[in-house]
Amino acid sequence: MVGSLLILLTAGSLPLAAQAEMETYADVDFVRATRTGEGRWRFDVTVSHPDTGWDNYADRWQVVDPATDEVLGERVLLHPHVTEQPFARSLGDVVIPTNLHLVVVRA
Repeated sequence: MVGSLLILLTAGSLPLAAQAEMETYADVDFVRATRTGEGRWRFDVTVSHPDTGWDNYADRWQVVDPATDEVLGERVLLHPHVTEQPFARSLGDVVIPTNLHLVVVRA
């Protein structure tokens, strides 16, 4: 199917650097993927995490090939979102191979 992409959302899947000791994880609540060109996609992702400040916050989300665990796109989050939960951010120009029809979005 041309232009189709199945997306799996993950909950608590990526241990974040600032949180490794505390074993807290961020959740992906919602994803909208829009094809913007041949093999290129834009991802609008909503994430939730009980951010408490600079020592404990969700610091990224990723688009991943589930077969290889290759990161196809990554949105780095540069600051805590203590008062903005859940929060949404976008990432454009993510290259997805045309033969890949399933990706995982993890935070």
